[in-house]
Amino acid sequence: MTVDLTTLDNGFRIVSEHMPGLQSTAIGVWVTAGGRHERPEQNGIAHFLEHMAFKGTASRSALQIAEAIEDVGGYINAYTSREVTAYYARVLKDDVALALDVISDILLNPVFDPREIEVERHVILQEIGQALDTPDDVIFDWLQARAYPDQPLGKTILGEAGNVRGFGRDDLARFVAEHYGPGQLILSAAGAVDHDQIVALAKETFGNMTARDDAKVEQARFVGGETRRDKALEQAHVALAFEGPGYRDPDFYTAQIYAVALGGGMSSRLFQEIREKRGLCYSIFAQTGAYADTGMTTIYAGTGAEDLGNLINLTFDELKRATEDMAAAEIDRARAQMKAGLLMGLESPSSRAERLARMIQIWGKVPPIEETVARIDAVTADGVRAFADHIARTAPMAMALYGPVSGAPDLDDLLGRRVA
Repeated sequence: MTVDLTTLDNGFRIVSEHMPGLQSTAIGVWVTAGGRHERPEQNGIAHFLEHMAFKGTASRSALQIAEAIEDVGGYINAYTSREVTAYYARVLKDDVALALDVISDILLNPVFDPREIEVERHVILQEIGQALDTPDDVIFDWLQARAYPDQPLGKTILGEAGNVRGFGRDDLARFVAEHYGPGQLILSAAGAVDHDQIVALAKETFGNMTARDDAKVEQARFVGGETRRDKALEQAHVALAFEGPGYRDPDFYTAQIYAVALGGGMSSRLFQEIREKRGLCYSIFAQTGAYADTGMTTIYAGTGAEDLGNLINLTFDELKRATEDMAAAEIDRARAQMKAGLLMGLESPSSRAERLARMIQIWGKVPPIEETVARIDAVTADGVRAFADHIARTAPMAMALYGPVSGAPDLDDLLGRRVA
């Protein structure tokens, strides 16, 4: 399989990968703008804009957008993250031109009908309310806010309800003008795709866009601290965050392997010690997320109020123990899980198209899979234990607690436990 990359004169990038034997294609446009590109008064507008993309263009109604793709058996969707907004479809190979026509239409010709804005405003406010009623979702928003306070990176993707209530047509159009230039758009396709066909279609639809400078983003500053919200829930929820490497940092794969070994599966340390041996919770896991200039290793667990203090203390004991005795076999198992997850995921054209866009966003090119696997293989046991020591002792830390959490240790207690 070969990756092809073409950049138009205005900076618009087209990347594709033909996957032999497939009858379908995943295709979409990834916009290198998300929640962290918003000003404070704009918080939530990238997500609002994503919703409005499907609410009508100059030539198609909302129903016609859906019917155009579903009439040929495909599907179309979108998502917003803190650094990217994506609009994508999956169709049979003969319908690639149609899919790209629909996606380009919703990006270039939205009408932002005031009536549809009001409908979608209500939908998003319901989405915000649903998130607030889901403890193991909202706690990560609070954790993010505590890790990066008073920064765009610390704001919720859905936005504050007060902001959402105030957004109008001009606000949406302004965000598009600021962040949807051709140099901020990446057209990615994988599966039964002909690169020359995609480039020709992209030139017709995106080639006349005027180049513009990329908008600047605020440098991330991991600050940390504690957020504690006591409420009479059935379970107490705790989320911890430790500052980690960004996705261009040499330690990125070390951090990922560490998180998998610590709490990435049923064989991981946290799962075995806290759930299997002691029965203190149903759910506990660790994971690593990364941005352009920072990252976080996070741990989450939900448990009963009477077990919360013990669970948190045992978690910190495991963090310290990992600095001393994380075995090569554990690291090799985590490495195998990472490689299998990567390679299995790439059997899907949708996952492959997303990876292509992500690599172009990060590196400006698509490294061969073999290069990524080699980076994973290059992580050493000493490197993982050194990273474990950083997490256990010195990494800036944030904590969020929600539910019956009055008996939980506070952050100062835990900071003392880290160095004890």
